[in-house]
Amino acid sequence: MHGFYRSVYELNGEKKNMAVTQFEPADARRCFPCWDEPSFKAIFKITLEVPSETVALSNMPVVEEKVNGLIKAVYFQETPIMSTYLVAVIVGMFDYVEAFTTDGTRVRVYTQVGKSAQGKFALEVAVKTLVLFKEYFAVPYPLPKMDMIAIPDFASGAMENYGLVTYRETALLFDEKHSAAANKQRVAVVVAHELAHQWFGNLVTMEWWTHLWLNEGFATWVSYLAADNFFPEWNVWTQFLEESTTGFKLDALAGSHPIEVDVNHVDEIDEIFDAISYRKGAAVIRMLQSYLGAETFQKSLAAYIEKFAYSNAKTEDLWAALEEGSGEPVKTLMHSWTKQQGYPVVNVKLKDGKLEMEQTQFLSSGAEGVGQWVVPITLCCCSYSRQEKFLFNGKQEDFNLSGLVECQKKEDFWIKLNVNQTGFYRVSYDEELASRLRFAIEANKLSAADRYGKVLTEASYKWMLPCATVLTILLFGTGVLDDTYALCMAGKQKLVSLLHLVAAYKDETEYTVLARVIDTSLSIVEMVAVAAPEGLGKLKKFLIDFLEPFAQRIGWDAKSGEGHLDALLRGTLLTALAELGHEATINEAVRRFNIFVEDRETPLLPPDVRKAAYVALMQTVNKSNRAGYESLLKIYKETDLSQEKVRILGSLASCPDPDVVRDTLDFMLSPEVRNQDSIFLLRGVGAAGHEVAWTWLKEKWDYISDTFSGTLLTYFVSTTVSPLRTDEMGDDAEEFFKSRTKANIARTVKQSIERVRINAKWVESTRAEANLGNVLKEISHDH
Repeated sequence: MHGFYRSVYELNGEKKNMAVTQFEPADARRCFPCWDEPSFKAIFKITLEVPSETVALSNMPVVEEKVNGLIKAVYFQETPIMSTYLVAVIVGMFDYVEAFTTDGTRVRVYTQVGKSAQGKFALEVAVKTLVLFKEYFAVPYPLPKMDMIAIPDFASGAMENYGLVTYRETALLFDEKHSAAANKQRVAVVVAHELAHQWFGNLVTMEWWTHLWLNEGFATWVSYLAADNFFPEWNVWTQFLEESTTGFKLDALAGSHPIEVDVNHVDEIDEIFDAISYRKGAAVIRMLQSYLGAETFQKSLAAYIEKFAYSNAKTEDLWAALEEGSGEPVKTLMHSWTKQQGYPVVNVKLKDGKLEMEQTQFLSSGAEGVGQWVVPITLCCCSYSRQEKFLFNGKQEDFNLSGLVECQKKEDFWIKLNVNQTGFYRVSYDEELASRLRFAIEANKLSAADRYGKVLTEASYKWMLPCATVLTILLFGTGVLDDTYALCMAGKQKLVSLLHLVAAYKDETEYTVLARVIDTSLSIVEMVAVAAPEGLGKLKKFLIDFLEPFAQRIGWDAKSGEGHLDALLRGTLLTALAELGHEATINEAVRRFNIFVEDRETPLLPPDVRKAAYVALMQTVNKSNRAGYESLLKIYKETDLSQEKVRILGSLASCPDPDVVRDTLDFMLSPEVRNQDSIFLLRGVGAAGHEVAWTWLKEKWDYISDTFSGTLLTYFVSTTVSPLRTDEMGDDAEEFFKSRTKANIARTVKQSIERVRINAKWVESTRAEANLGNVLKEISHDH
C-alpha cells in the first residue's frame, strides 16, 4: 500500500482493480523519477492514459479528455509548486456527491459505486471546514477544487494529498443506519485534520522529516478546533485529553524520543508517525496557544503562513513568527518541549502566602529523570474568573499569591494549576492544597477537564505518607485518576489507593472522565490477572458493582433527547461490562444478537451497542462451542460496510479461550481480511490472549515482516509485545528481536520491551502489597 499500487473492490459481484497512490513519506520515487524530498518543490503537469469507462483523478481539475476507443487520455491543469509526497493519481469506477463553498470551491466525496449517500456527512463537514480555515489562516484555499475519496485498501487513516485527499472507508463514510456515534466523530475529526494540511503542510511544507510533528501535531490540534466549532455539544476539548494521555504514556518511557527527532535515513521516517509527533505535538501546541492567548496565536500563525506560502519552513520559523506576534520568548520556551523528550511533574506547596514550586521529570519506571523545562504555568485561585500566567524556568521557584486570592472566607480557598489541563505536565500538590482541591471538587467548582486531569498529592508522589492518609486525601479527588494510575505503575503508590479512587467516581456524569475510569479499571484487571489471579474474581465483582448503576441508567436503547456523548458512553459501558463477564449484560447481548442475526434491520441492535454485543457474544465462545464465532464471521463476510467489518474484527479476539484467539489471529492473515484492518483485530486481543498472540507472532514473523511495512508493521510489534507482564517475557522478546530488528522497527521494539519491564515491575510491587487480598475482599463486599 505504498507508491503506486492496486486496491481491489467489487462491482456487481465482479472483482475490479483501482489504481491508487500513497507517496508519503518517500514513495513518489516508486512511481516516477524525482528528487523525492519535501524541500524540492516543483510544478506538476499530469496526463493519464486510462480505460475509457473509468474515472481518473489527480490533484488538479481535468482540462481535457481525448477518447480513443478503449483508452482515453486525461489532461490535468498544472499544479502550484508543491512537494513530491503530495502528488496523487487515482483511477477506478466511482460515484460522488458534490457541493460548493461560499466562494465557489467545488468539493466532492468519491465513493465506490452505490455508496455515495455515505459521503454526505463528510461533504458537509468539508465545506464548513474549508470556510473556517480560510478565515482562521487568513489565506484562501489555494486550489480550484477539493476531492476526497474512500479507498478500500489504505495503510494510514487518511492522506492529505493536495486537492485529492485519500481516506480509509472507515474515516470518510458515514451510514445513518449502520454507523455509530464514534464513527461520526472520527469522520469529522479526520476530515478537519486532512483539510488543515492543505495550508499547514501543503501550502507551507516542512523542510525535512525532522519537522514532521509540525504538520501532524498542528493538524491534530486544529482538527479539534474545527470539530468544537461545528459540534460544541460533543465537548471535544475534554475528549482531547485522551490525545494528551496517549502522549503522556509514550513520553514517560526512557525509550521515547523528542518531538523533533533527527531522521538520517528514509527507513527511519515511518516510526515517527507516532503519539509523540501527533498527540504530544498537538498538546504542546494547545499549551502554547493557551499561554499566548487565542487571538495572538491565530494572528501570528496567519503571518507565518503568508510568509512561507509555496515554500518550506522549519520549527524555528514558526517560533519566530509567534515570538514576534506575542512578545513572549517562544523559542526558548518551546525548545525545551520539542528538543528534549519527556515531561515534568510540578510539585507545589503553600508557605507564608507563597507557592513553592519544584519540577522533576516523570518516568513510568519510577526512575529519576534529569530533564528540565520552561513550564507555562496557568493558575487560578478560588474561581476561574481571575487567572495568572507565568513561565516557570528553573528547578525551583516561588510565586507570590497576594493580589490573586479573591476568596471571602478562608474555608473557600483553593488553587488549581494547569487550568483546564491545557499544559503537557503533571501537578503534585502538598497535603493542604490537595484537601482544598477536594473541597472544590465536592462543591462542583472544577471543570470536567480539571476533574479528569493531572492532579495528585505531594505526599502520594513522594511516597512519604502511609497509604491510609493518602487515601483520605485522594478519596474525593476525581481529578487525580490519570496521575494515580501512572504513579501506581511507577511503583510510587499502592494499587489499593487506585481502587479506592475508582470507587470515588460513582456519581460522575461526564463521558470523557467516566471513559477514562473504565479504561483504567480494565488495565488494572489485566495486571491483577497476572499479579494476584486469586483476587481477580473479587476485583471484577467490585468493578461490575461500580459500573452496573451507570449501565442501568443508560440502558441498551437510546432515549429521546439524548445526545452524542450518551451514545458514546452507552457503547463504552456495555462493552466494559461484557469484558468483565457481567452475566446480565452478556445474556441481554446474546438475546439481541440472535434477533439481529435473523433480522439485520431490527432496532434492538443499533450501531452504538453492536461492538458491546459482539464482545459479549465472544465471552460465550470456546473451543467446543463456536456458534457465536461462526455467526459473527458470517455477518463479517456478508457486510460491505467497512465500519461493521472493523467492529467485528475488534471483537473476535476478546474471547477468553486461547484456542479461539489463535484461530482469530490466523483468520486475520487470510485473504478475507484486508492487510490494513489487521490492527483492529490485534487491538481487540483480551487479557487471556496476550501470551497466545506473542507465541503466534514469533511463529508468523517471517511472513508478517515480508507482508507488512511502515506503521502497520510497528503496530504488530507494539500491540503484541507491550501488554506482556513478566521479565521472562521481556527476556524472550529481547532475545527474539536481537537478530530481527531493522531500522524501521528498532525504536518500537525498544519501547515495547521497556513497557514489558514496567508492567513486570508493577506486577511485582502489587504482589508485595500485604493487604491487597483484604482490600479486594472489602471493596467487593465479599465477607
